[in-house]
Amino acid sequence: MKKNIELKENERIDDLECKGLKIIQNKEGFCFGIDSILLSDFAKQIKKGAKVLDLGTGTGIIATLLCGKTQLSEITGVEVQEEVCEMANRSIQLNHLENRFKIIHDNIINMNKYFKKNTFDVIVTNPPYKKEATGVQNEDTRKLISRHEVEANLEDFVKISKDMLKDKGEFYIVYRPERLVDLLCTMRKYKIEPKKIKFVYSNIQAVSKLVLVQGIKNARPFLKLEKNLYIYNKNGEYTDEILKIYNKK
Repeated sequence: MKKNIELKENERIDDLECKGLKIIQNKEGFCFGIDSILLSDFAKQIKKGAKVLDLGTGTGIIATLLCGKTQLSEITGVEVQEEVCEMANRSIQLNHLENRFKIIHDNIINMNKYFKKNTFDVIVTNPPYKKEATGVQNEDTRKLISRHEVEANLEDFVKISKDMLKDKGEFYIVYRPERLVDLLCTMRKYKIEPKKIKFVYSNIQAVSKLVLVQGIKNARPFLKLEKNLYIYNKNGEYTDEILKIYNKK
């Protein structure tokens, strides 16, 4: 039975359709998108007993799903926004994940204050995609921090991942294809070798809007391009692969 968790103004509870897990979201804030769902699926092969770090956890969607999809031992989510941290903590209580999922309220650049280097088996992250002061700046601070490199940039996320990962530790990220070169160059700079890339398309006619990348710390060069993932078929319905990810097939 789920705990009776109090909801605040504009909040709702969404069913994740995975092992009975649910998550609290604020409809006026930044709600999770399909990018987080896809990243959790991309990373679901992490080994049993893994110690995982989720950089920029937001509402805790990726960490919550990984608790359902994998046999990780513990996952720590890091989030700079206090209000979002508090909401994520209530989702942890709602799902009875207190023994597996913890939240740190701080900027990801400060992880060396909390952990020694080479601590984690796996790092997952869905970082802000846009450089600071580019594109349309959303007036809502929560959305601005989630989408733009206001509190930390791509290099910060990769550098901290290099410090926190054990040797041969795994790094999983969802990002924008237009910044893929920046991502791969930065990963290699910090000794996280790109190993798998999977492009995501809305449909077979569309250009790719998302890319999933796996890297391994201190690995030898060898890159595998995985089969493209299409979200919708020609009829505008979810593809079989997406339905499987959503546990609807």
